Amino acid sequence: MKDFTKEFQFKTSRSGGPGGQNVNKTETKVELIFDVHNSALLSGEEKQQVVTKLASRISDMGLLQLSSSSERTQLGNKQKVIKKFYTLLEKALRKEKKRIPTKISKAQKEARLKKKKQRTEIKQGRRRVDF
Repeated sequence: MKDFTKEFQFKTSRSGGPGGQNVNKTETKVELIFDVHNSALLSGEEKQQVVTKLASRISDMGLLQLSSSSERTQLGNKQKVIKKFYTLLEKALRKEKKRIPTKISKAQKEARLKKKKQRTEIKQGRRRVDF
């Protein structure tokens, strides 16, 4: 995987969560901002794939924004958000396997028709008999 750390921008802010009173005075929440359209490490095709697969996470300006505030330290949240970015990018760039359509086997077709005939005979046996 390529090293995108040079293209990251980070924002910090105060966050809720664990930390007690310390939360009120330290900026532990970390927000990672990645500009997909202006990335030098992604090819045009990869950019398009990332934009389509992560459309709900990308802003109108082409910025992918991720945040983390679950750790007590800024460094812990920074590491967590970077890890989150790489897993998202890996999923977005993964090639989907092409589905190969399969045919129904002859034995399966015959078994289905046999069951239909049995069901038909059962239902015909329930009909009213005319004298």
